[in-house]
Amino acid sequence: MKIYQQQLQLRARARGFHLITAEVLHSFPQISEIRMGMCQVFIQHTSASLTVNENADPTVRQDFEMYFNKAVPENDPDYLHDYEGSDDMPAHLKAAMLGFSVMLPIRNGKLALGTWQGIYLCEHRDHGGPRNLMITAWGE
Repeated sequence: MKIYQQQLQLRARARGFHLITAEVLHSFPQISEIRMGMCQVFIQHTSASLTVNENADPTVRQDFEMYFNKAVPENDPDYLHDYEGSDDMPAHLKAAMLGFSVMLPIRNGKLALGTWQGIYLCEHRDHGGPRNLMITAWGE
């Protein structure tokens, strides 16, 4: 059993859904040493999240942003937690809905993603800043 772990700091991005698959793979070449296993990508923040979805058509990512902005609007007068602005509590709720990690199978030294799948950084803040990921892979 091989176990590897790597921290990756992503550059600050605008609010929205961003493909980060290439960055994850570039920062973590040890995946190539695993024939069969698992890879967990975990984000160390509470106002951004991760998910896996369509990697080809950018309108999918735009529609994700539109949907979550409608589902969890800003400036709701019932929010108590608004210390950091009107996008603060909605960012926490969106992150909780999508989740803080993705688990991906590894097969023959590569992430076993489907043809049209990619890893998204879901940035829910207007000015979220750099984001830290902890990537852990294990297997034979």
